Amino acid sequence: MKLSRAISIKMNKLCREKNITPNKLASLCCLTQSTVQNLITGKSNNPKLLTIIRICEGLNISLKDFFDDEIFTKVERED
Repeated sequence: MKLSRAISIKMNKLCREKNITPNKLASLCCLTQSTVQNLITGKSNNPKLLTIIRICEGLNISLKDFFDDEIFTKVERED
């Protein structure tokens, strides 16, 4: 699985768990709606770590919590 797809799956999962919309997530994380939408849909092929950190901060989770998921165990490179 590509990293962008794994991040997309994880973000969708977090939105469901926290019962928030992508727009609310963008607001919580001080990111643009288009940035969050591109991550959620998998259109962002190379998401920056800083963006993931902002998402974690907005959701009050650690970076470890974000990546501590089975979907990240078989991630393929996207270069």
